[in-house]
Amino acid sequence: MSLPALESIAEKVKAARTAKGLSQRALSQRTGIPQSHISKIENAGSDIRISSMLMIAHALDLELTLIPRGLVKTLESLKQNAAKQSGYAAENVTAPTPAYALNDEEDDDHG
Repeated sequence: MSLPALESIAEKVKAARTAKGLSQRALSQRTGIPQSHISKIENAGSDIRISSMLMIAHALDLELTLIPRGLVKTLESLKQNAAKQSGYAAENVTAPTPAYALNDEEDDDHG
């Protein structure tokens, strides 16, 4: 996984944890993942296993979803429309975002 993708996941995990009002220790207790490893994940200092990501997502009441790259803009548009209809600021509405996306180099290597 490229470093920007790790940083994006790290930011999302930390934001979701803090939005829930949980400390790293509390998240550790909910998931069984050592607090030190959660810290490394949140600082993009550790590659995260899918099983760990699933446990973290579950503990934070999130769904881990893979979204085809071609649909990301569509989901962003839906997010904007939902925000307008509900009266919330668009930046306060979170739409599913891919946890991992191949960049062009990786896509070429595996395609």
